[in-house]
Amino acid sequence: MSEQETVLEPNEETIKAERHERIIKQVAKELSLSLKQVRTTSELLDEGNTIPFIARYRKEMTGELDENQLRLIEERIVYLRNLEDRKVEVIRIIEEQGKLTGELKRSITQAVKLQEVEDLYRPFRQKRKTRASVAKEKGLEPLAVWIWGQPKQGNALEEAERYINAELGVEDAEAALQGAKDILAENIADDAAIRAWIRRYTLDHGMLTSEAKDAEQESVYENYYDYRELAKKMPPHRILAINRGERENILKVGLDVQSEPAHRHMEGQIIKGVSAVQDILRAVIEDAYKRLIAPSIEREVRAELTEKGENQAISVFSANLRNLLLQPPIHGKRVLGVDPAYRTGCKLAVVDDTGKLLEVAVTYPTPPHNKKREAAEVFHRMIKQYDIGLIVIGNGTGSRESEQFVAEIIQENGDESLVYLIVNEAGASVYSASKLAQEEFPDLDVAERSAASIARRVQDPLAELVKIDPKSIGVGQYQHDVSQKILEESLKAVVESAVNHVGVDVNTASPSLLSYVAGVNATIAKNIVKYREENGRFTNRRQLQKVPRLGAKTYEQCVGFMRIGEGENPLDRTPIHPESYKVVDQLFKELQVALDKLGSKELSVLLSEQQPEQLAVKLDVGVPTLRDILDSLQRPGRDPREEMPLPIFRTDVLKIEDLVEGMELQGTVRNVIDFGAFVDIGIKSDGLVHISQLSNGYVKHPMDVVSVGDNVTVWVMNVDTKKGRVGLTMKKPTSSKQSS
Repeated sequence: MSEQETVLEPNEETIKAERHERIIKQVAKELSLSLKQVRTTSELLDEGNTIPFIARYRKEMTGELDENQLRLIEERIVYLRNLEDRKVEVIRIIEEQGKLTGELKRSITQAVKLQEVEDLYRPFRQKRKTRASVAKEKGLEPLAVWIWGQPKQGNALEEAERYINAELGVEDAEAALQGAKDILAENIADDAAIRAWIRRYTLDHGMLTSEAKDAEQESVYENYYDYRELAKKMPPHRILAINRGERENILKVGLDVQSEPAHRHMEGQIIKGVSAVQDILRAVIEDAYKRLIAPSIEREVRAELTEKGENQAISVFSANLRNLLLQPPIHGKRVLGVDPAYRTGCKLAVVDDTGKLLEVAVTYPTPPHNKKREAAEVFHRMIKQYDIGLIVIGNGTGSRESEQFVAEIIQENGDESLVYLIVNEAGASVYSASKLAQEEFPDLDVAERSAASIARRVQDPLAELVKIDPKSIGVGQYQHDVSQKILEESLKAVVESAVNHVGVDVNTASPSLLSYVAGVNATIAKNIVKYREENGRFTNRRQLQKVPRLGAKTYEQCVGFMRIGEGENPLDRTPIHPESYKVVDQLFKELQVALDKLGSKELSVLLSEQQPEQLAVKLDVGVPTLRDILDSLQRPGRDPREEMPLPIFRTDVLKIEDLVEGMELQGTVRNVIDFGAFVDIGIKSDGLVHISQLSNGYVKHPMDVVSVGDNVTVWVMNVDTKKGRVGLTMKKPTSSKQSS
């Protein structure tokens, strides 16, 4: 063992500064960003600024980094700070053991991954009782050292006879030699460099295999009953599917890798030439690999593959959720919401164009009751009484029978402006049974609340969906198979991003919606609503400072995302932060226009003609901030969601039996996953557009082509009426196919 080196330790502040700079440099390199961008972002985050606030109102400081870049910086800084803390802890433990060398300390300090640190720490970790620890207790470590020295001459068995000790349980030379081999095998298995090489080799060359535990059993995993694929090339969704099959005890899964290259590498690292113990060392190497390294590395590699699958699943869910939350609101329509069912009947809820609940009812037009005539009377009466313009049907049990019934009602009504829409009702039942729903609709039962939620979903998807746990909104893949903590954090960030992108009307927003505004927590959100109820509508943003618990920092973070439609200051209905109001005043003076012109076509044209680069110098403001100000002033009160296409409204039902190959249809993308997109074409089950059918060109991922909520033109490829499956394509068929 090398002697412990004596070094002069720098003071704690210097160490912290060095660590911080090391982290900044590494993050900048990883993300291809400048040191200034990463350093400034780190400082802003440490000061308690939120990511939506930094992305929107600190563009000059960060070089206009977007939310995704800022979140990546935050994630990497947190990871690397935890890594640095772990390094300190590992160095301390090894030093307390009196085994810390200068070389080892440098290796730990320079490690860039937690796995590297753990590999270096492995030989010094307290272990449970092992074959090697037992052999050490029997005094066989010197024999192991003798073998490791690879003597040119000598006889291992004769050397081992010196360690026979019946009292310690070493009955003969063979037992002594086996104990020494166990010690060496564990030492080799703990070698950081060897483990790193074998881990990389296993990941690059390992074949993930799966087989059925019972080949006769029918299951959704039949594709994997006799399956093997190069592990590193497996798509994430396949990894998670196989994991689930294993967890459900249907599949037996393993990692198959050729051991000979690993043996050769280890021998090249360990055996230094011809010696009296080279055959023993070869046997030790084989044992170390087969018994200790391979099983451990297989677990690590499979964990790495699972993490890859989970990260992708969370990424897909997050992107789908954002697109769903940002669906355009449907304004100006009174809506009849229908929560379909069989035995318990269809629950109805009428809401006015502001979402206020007007009436609830229950009808039984579906089996087993089939009371269509009575149900039709209720529908016709509600449509006429409340001037209903849109009927919204949840896509749950009985939805297609309810759809058929609604289509008939529309035909009987004869009003061409009356249409219907099928919406994804995922999470409606979760919301209906929640404490929030009970507070909102104390006089309704669970099913009636669900109908009201379904109706409101089209009027303002964001405001309604934020009331539901994001995990229950059902636009992902394998979301139940991933780390729920990481999923929850990721989805919360998505909802926060969407809410702040749109902004909230502080006079109408629910506590659920307000709690996602930058800097606002659930307590402050409730306090805002309580203040509003006790003092009346907010008439200017400054009044938010009077809300209990809403301090100066929270005000700074949230106020730009709060909107006051009919307030004292017209700027309060824009995304312009109050800290920039003076800039706006100077701008209007420069343009010689009064603030009351805000929203006029005249002002919009004038603003569009300005040159931000030149104007920014006059106003002493950053160009990115001025660009945002000009954009906000041109379209005050603009809802960015309104630029998105509205969903496809329907008046009649399409059945799977109506479909023929080559038929052209309009549909709405309901879910995007790794291998394609599910499209609602108006039949009971959504059709699948496989990734290979999304475009005539190469598609790396379906999200590069489509998003949740997109209206798309598709053509029917194949129909399986028995299984209720429809294959679609977005590649326009040739005329010959269409004519056939």
